[in-house]
Amino acid sequence: MPTEILMPALSPTMEEGTLAKWLVKEGDTVSSGDLLAEIETDKATMEFEAVDEGVIGKLLVEAGTEGVKVNSPIAVLLEDGESADDIGEVSDGPRDVDSDTGTEPAAPADGQKPAGGYAGEEQVKDQGGTAPAAPKGKDGERIFASPLARRIADQKGLDLSQIEGSGPRGRIVKADVESAKASDAPAASAAKSAEEAPKAASTGGGMPPAGPSTDTVLKMYEGRDFEEIKLDGMRKTIAARLTEAKQTIPHFYLRRDIKIDNLMAFRGQLNKQLESRGVKLSVNDFIIKACALALQQVPAANAVWAGDRVLQLKPSDVAVAVAIEGGLFTPVLKDADSKSLSSLSSEMKDLAARARDKKLAPHEYQGGSFAISNLGMFGIDNFDAVINPPHGAILAVGAGVKKPVVDGDGQVSVATVMSVTLSVDHRVIDGALGAELLQAIVEGLENPMAMLA
Repeated sequence: MPTEILMPALSPTMEEGTLAKWLVKEGDTVSSGDLLAEIETDKATMEFEAVDEGVIGKLLVEAGTEGVKVNSPIAVLLEDGESADDIGEVSDGPRDVDSDTGTEPAAPADGQKPAGGYAGEEQVKDQGGTAPAAPKGKDGERIFASPLARRIADQKGLDLSQIEGSGPRGRIVKADVESAKASDAPAASAAKSAEEAPKAASTGGGMPPAGPSTDTVLKMYEGRDFEEIKLDGMRKTIAARLTEAKQTIPHFYLRRDIKIDNLMAFRGQLNKQLESRGVKLSVNDFIIKACALALQQVPAANAVWAGDRVLQLKPSDVAVAVAIEGGLFTPVLKDADSKSLSSLSSEMKDLAARARDKKLAPHEYQGGSFAISNLGMFGIDNFDAVINPPHGAILAVGAGVKKPVVDGDGQVSVATVMSVTLSVDHRVIDGALGAELLQAIVEGLENPMAMLA
């Protein structure tokens, strides 16, 4: 029977995307691994590969279509011996994808089946969280239910043992739990509410919407000349994450001035020696290295917030903010503490270039425990950066400016001073620990040769 190709989830946070470009047309024969389309997520444009062989029978979504939901049908693949006449009417909307036992969910009315390899457990997670573990009945036997059905039942407080499944071999599917009433399991619902209450308090649940509504703002400026700018996926994601960060993360700020004359002189010497290799180190490369080493020196600060626990990382994975048109990326330099300055420099240049072209893969901009935001090249003296959850801290770096300073002997001299501000998540890092981390960063930058020892 014809197989539906579903919109994939190309990142853990993707709920919808833009089908930017088809790389095949109707009637084309494809094999596993062939490129089918280019899909834009909120952060990148990625290529989507075929996992089955067959003939493209019908393209259901036009190139350039925005807001295509994950798991929605985007094309139909015909198997050997099938024709376009075998394609029935395809309904819109996400499919109930089932992958925990390898069985397929109940087929759509037209008899077509979702292509299991195109959408799996990852897509189920993206529709609202990870599915709870498979439950057991009173007799200890496993209750068979799809991951999506388990998640919906968990959200509605339903007891799956009280629900009769309509799927293959009595399996409980999405339709079964959606038609069930919450009153079927009042005890479970009450227990769930009691369990979620402290979670909401600790994660900021129940927060009111941020700012006035769209209609309210439009009325404020009625009669004034303005242009409406549509929000793309990246800007929506940035808005949501930064709102979450300021509403739920208890920020505190630590500020230091760093004398970087030694660093500038040392950088000049290294760049002369590296000129034949085509390597030119930036001040930012030294900052990345100093932060990575500081996280090793103060391991308790190399941590992230994970809802009901703190994860303390062993490697120094440092994210660096890169401004692009319409937003920003934070590509992550993994194991930055063990890499040379020249390696960090070339890797950062590559990541920044691909970030500007929106060609980064999700694993290249997700993760890390610490971030750096450098606005010094724009002439900004100092600023406070917003923490990128779940990171424990972010360092805001200002410009190096010539200033009068008083040395240890009380003599006034001129030095190049760079102001930095460390924004810290107080749930993860306390004040004294944050100060220790910042001190380690300052020592690395003021004594750059020691970073190579």
